[in-house]
Amino acid sequence: MQLHDVWFVLIAVLWIGYFFLEGFDFGIGVLTKLLARDTAERRVLINTIGPVWDGNEVWLLTAGGATFAAFPDWYATLFSGFYLPLLVILVCLIVRGVAFEYRAKRGGERWQRNWEHAIFWTSLLPAFLWGVAFANIVHGVAIDKDKNYVGTVWDLFSPYALLGGLVTLVLFTFHGAVFASLKTVGDIRLRARALALRLGLATAVAALVFLVWTQAHQGDGWSLAALVLAVLALAGSLVANQLGREGWAFGLSGLTIVAAVGMLFLALFPDVMPSTLNPDWSLTAANASSAPYTLKLMTIVAAVFTPLVLLYQGWTYWVFRKRIGVQHIPAPVADH
Repeated sequence: MQLHDVWFVLIAVLWIGYFFLEGFDFGIGVLTKLLARDTAERRVLINTIGPVWDGNEVWLLTAGGATFAAFPDWYATLFSGFYLPLLVILVCLIVRGVAFEYRAKRGGERWQRNWEHAIFWTSLLPAFLWGVAFANIVHGVAIDKDKNYVGTVWDLFSPYALLGGLVTLVLFTFHGAVFASLKTVGDIRLRARALALRLGLATAVAALVFLVWTQAHQGDGWSLAALVLAVLALAGSLVANQLGREGWAFGLSGLTIVAAVGMLFLALFPDVMPSTLNPDWSLTAANASSAPYTLKLMTIVAAVFTPLVLLYQGWTYWVFRKRIGVQHIPAPVADH
């Protein structure tokens, strides 16, 4: 295996890790409107991710930086061609972070409600747009012989891409509902479990259509195995959810994301961005990569620092592993 193939795998792992972790973050944000009935319950949901949401976004920064360093042509074509959806995602992530931090800075109901609206929309839009973006990456876009995207922004919203966006939205919201049932106590826990069942069934329908469509278009034996694993993991998560085994349900919903996103990368390889104009103009792991020396140096740095990041993030989740409920939320008069 060449170093550029190794870095394709590493970047796939970074994106999988990002969607696994940020997926339930986005899901919790959407659930502040779908699940929470009052301010106290919205605070419960926000507090379940309060200690970890910013650490989860490190995976996105690392994936973007690794793509820039290891595959500069892929990075340039992707960010120039998908500039509008990616700009919307970036703005949403900025506003979302501000909303988490500023929501409790004042006690006024209007102030807090406006920031809660921001949390909802800045969770929903990225959850949808990431699916649109990756559906286009896998299915192919209009790339010319100079490695430039020559389509329009509206070309990115094909039926296949819109279905991909719907899949990530419902899958992340399901993942968030399972996480909410794992991290809460009381009535909200029971309602999260019930909502997870409905979201899981909706996810099963949308995801099966999307993944089968992907497999039929450009899949192989490896991607088919990942598809089967995703289906089995989702079914197992639904069963565990119904049995009240929230830990197993969350682990399996995460495995669903791992298998589904892994299938997309398996179907994509050895391309990194297929061209719909001419297959010979496609960006591949070989022709879009950096020089071997750059990849070698990056490999050494990654081998040293990646275990440290994983240990720190694992420690954070362990420290903040307890469940919370409305009884742990201070009275409104205590807000500032």
